[in-house]
Amino acid sequence: MNLLNGKEVSAKVLERIAAETRALPVQPCLAVIIVGEDPASRIYVNNKKKACEQLGFRSLEHTLPADYGQEKLLELIAALNADGTVHGILCQAPLPRNHGYDEQALCRAISPDKDVDAFHPVNVGKISLGEPAFLPCTPAGVMELLRDAGISLEGKHVVVVGRSNIVGKPMAALALQANATVTICHSRTKNLAEHTRRADILIAAVGILHFITADMVKEGAVVIDVGMNRLEGKKVRGDVDFDSVAEKCSYITPVPGGVGAMTIAMLMQNTLTAAKLAVNLTD
Repeated sequence: MNLLNGKEVSAKVLERIAAETRALPVQPCLAVIIVGEDPASRIYVNNKKKACEQLGFRSLEHTLPADYGQEKLLELIAALNADGTVHGILCQAPLPRNHGYDEQALCRAISPDKDVDAFHPVNVGKISLGEPAFLPCTPAGVMELLRDAGISLEGKHVVVVGRSNIVGKPMAALALQANATVTICHSRTKNLAEHTRRADILIAAVGILHFITADMVKEGAVVIDVGMNRLEGKKVRGDVDFDSVAEKCSYITPVPGGVGAMTIAMLMQNTLTAAKLAVNLTD
């Protein structure tokens, strides 16, 4: 079994981004909006801020009360869209419940040119067409991990467990573009293990602790664990039962230290791309 180490690969990606940033005539700027006091969201936002500082990006944080309101939030997004010094905008999810927030409307309000999460319908459509301006961060991180390890998807059977708009669907789209044969499974899939046991590359993104067990994995498969399930305290574990599955697979990602580190690296890549777009430096 070989470990796909997201910390090591993300460090390479960030080093490359830092070198490109030093050569830019503009300082990339990421604006993050966080509403309410969700502890997990605070950790994610802090990690994004640290990555910006490491790369020489400008980082703007708008920390807002839970009852800030949809209309005022839309006004803030409009102001950030109009600010030429801001290249990337993201609104940290989840938003507080019971305050009338419409997350889809907020995603649509962010300019597609500054949508570094790649959630806007325009960017989702470009991803589906194979012509992305920005790659969805977590699926792009998975692809970078596989590429770094020399694992080709061409002709392989990729099984994605999970159909979210953030991971499952775009992950399938990127795998298809890499010439894989793709199966998407979900909570209503019958005989799930029959599908997962056929996977050359199994990607678990269902959000259930230790959902994937050894009996669901083919001998020698590559297993990518996207899950981030928080236990008591600060411990985080994945969707894959790591100890048992590691004995069967050829490659596996740990949690933590796997895909999570790659997600932030790819967000930084998208912010760099947005800055390049702003000054017409993209290929």
